[in-house]
Amino acid sequence: MTGAKIGRTIADSTPWWPEKQAAPKGAPNILVVLFDDVGFSDFGCYGSPIATPTIDALAAGGLRYTGFHTTAMCSTTRAALLTGRNHHSVGVGCLANFDSGYPGYRGKIAPEAGTLAEMLRPAGYRNYMVGKWHVTSLTDTGPTGPFDGWPLGRGFDRFYGFMDAETDQYAPELVRDNTPIDPPGGYADGYHLTEDLTDQAIRYIADHTAVSPGTPWLTWLAFGACHAPHQAPQELILHYDKVFSEGWDVERERRLARQKELRIVPQNTQMPPRNDMVRPWAEHSPNEQRLFTRLQGAFAAMLDHADRNLARLVDFLETAGLRDDTLILVLSDNGASQEGGPLGMVNAMGPYNGKAEPMDEKLARIDDIGGPDTHSNFPWGWAMASNTPLKRYKQNTHGGGIRDPLVIAWPKGIKARGELRHQFRHASDVTPTLLDLLGLEPPATIAGVTQQPMEGVSFAASFGEADPSRGAPQYVVMFGHRGLWKDGWKAVAYHMPGTPFDKDAWELYHLDQDFSETQDLAATHPEKLTELVAEWWTQAERCKVLPLDDRFGPRFAENAARVHGPRKAFTFHAGMGHLPTDVAPDVRSRAFRIEAHARLEASDEGVLIAHGDATCGYSLFVRDGRLIYDMNVGGRHVTTISDRAVPAGHHRLGVAVKSEPGKRWITLLIDGEPAGSGETELGFYTFVSWTGLDIGRDRGSPVADYEAPFSFTGKLIKVQVTMDPDQILDGDAIGEAEMARQ
Repeated sequence: MTGAKIGRTIADSTPWWPEKQAAPKGAPNILVVLFDDVGFSDFGCYGSPIATPTIDALAAGGLRYTGFHTTAMCSTTRAALLTGRNHHSVGVGCLANFDSGYPGYRGKIAPEAGTLAEMLRPAGYRNYMVGKWHVTSLTDTGPTGPFDGWPLGRGFDRFYGFMDAETDQYAPELVRDNTPIDPPGGYADGYHLTEDLTDQAIRYIADHTAVSPGTPWLTWLAFGACHAPHQAPQELILHYDKVFSEGWDVERERRLARQKELRIVPQNTQMPPRNDMVRPWAEHSPNEQRLFTRLQGAFAAMLDHADRNLARLVDFLETAGLRDDTLILVLSDNGASQEGGPLGMVNAMGPYNGKAEPMDEKLARIDDIGGPDTHSNFPWGWAMASNTPLKRYKQNTHGGGIRDPLVIAWPKGIKARGELRHQFRHASDVTPTLLDLLGLEPPATIAGVTQQPMEGVSFAASFGEADPSRGAPQYVVMFGHRGLWKDGWKAVAYHMPGTPFDKDAWELYHLDQDFSETQDLAATHPEKLTELVAEWWTQAERCKVLPLDDRFGPRFAENAARVHGPRKAFTFHAGMGHLPTDVAPDVRSRAFRIEAHARLEASDEGVLIAHGDATCGYSLFVRDGRLIYDMNVGGRHVTTISDRAVPAGHHRLGVAVKSEPGKRWITLLIDGEPAGSGETELGFYTFVSWTGLDIGRDRGSPVADYEAPFSFTGKLIKVQVTMDPDQILDGDAIGEAEMARQ
């Protein structure tokens, strides 16, 4: 609708301009800093010896929350944070890696659940997303989208980051807006993703300030730290050898003592027993202790390094005169990860594919930990220490999986300096809190779509002197593990996959009196337990939690089969690339044939097709006149070289791989004729790589022993991949590997 008067000429016409969107008076800038897999005690201001002076300073100038809870996993917490609703209610009941076919498990935020960015945009905000997304189906992250679930499709104006659960910190799978891009550097250049993400956040804010200084902004900075792979500068990793040399048992006790001193936990808080299958530190050999310490050092260094980069961002806000008017939230998406297993991993890609990683092999690579050809993760004992004083880990619904740090600072709007808030809060409460602060009501519709009601509860009152209790109950469920908080009590059940749900033993804790869940009151208060379990079922039905499903492998295998359907042939023309793993041909445990149509001279060389990186993957390339296929499984290479030179001219250069359980037969092909062969027991049983597929080059981290990108110098026309119909995927094995990489 226009208010302009339109005459025949300008002389008898009157122009009109619509009013610009105006933010609420006094609306602050909002900076959300979201860490990944950082445990309750890992920030220095929550009891850790890890150096986090930037976060500690923010806490000293604001508030720390000790009752903040998440959803036990990354995709799910992000969905709740972004929408102000329960994650099942918005369709992200589990991971963005699959769509189970049920309303609560679509792996993608529903359009009926607007994001914070979509809700702030009509209020005059500009919105910038930097870092990890992981809240849209990974099968939607290819070059054709659909893009409605990408950041720019969900209210953000600019995006720089990655779409999956994790990425290599030296050779990340980057996207700018809706387009995959190469990283601006590599390990040899001193590149690290954390530094890059910080640079981009600073740039977005600097650009904004230059052009729209009177307009508030939301910047959502989601680091890859401290999700595996744990990668950080070597000097920082070595620094922590001494810090953690006495092991996880001593470290837990020190952290709990420090938490009591800081009043993070009540003075009567008890240390729970070690988690299942975690041995006392003293029972491990000196060599094992040395390895475990270094693996923990890589985790600690990654967090330390991220804090140093956060300091650059905070300093920029000070320099730009924005600090006082910026509300900063620093938090983690779930507890520390159990995905490193009992002994940790130097390169997890081997174990994920059935290749053992013996202790001697790990020790031989101890100085590589945190580097570009490692995919390290720490052992359970150190994850347990990260979650001090809480039980279990990420993926679980005990405190170690869902109770997380939250620091909030806003010099102009929060008078508190270094105070604590102890009441129960939930990830779904964050967006309602921010809207409440701004005096905004959630919109009834967004882009013509009627919106779901908010389920989170504002805790804006806690920014003052009050710390009111959250009246609404809150459920939690992940992979069959369940729990419910209500009025300071918690019912929780640990579920063993494959066992009947009705055989699970529910535990009962009075969290107001038992912070660390050490006193199970199920036997003494059966009526309270019955009440909470009944409430759990009520919430589960209301929020689309049902049906319960603990099938890891079948969910992933079914999703892969559904997405690719009957398709067995793929054609990739020269010029395409950056194809995400979840969209690329699925060559796990099956026979396939690759043929590249190319024209070349005798001197031409380079990669025809490559999928993966230095930790795992495959590459078909030409070098020194020979055709070569390299299969890299967890750093162990099976290299097949053609028995004759590739002649000049136009040829079909390929490889055929036949597959049976425990065996692979590899045949190189020149114009369809065998040109060399090999066999191996290694294979991609459950996972190829985090890094996607490229045509005509191998960007970033190289699969084989060449220097990336090793682009093909001849004329590459197209590459065809044909899958034989002998899929032998092991659903359970795939599930274990997929879960380990989340």
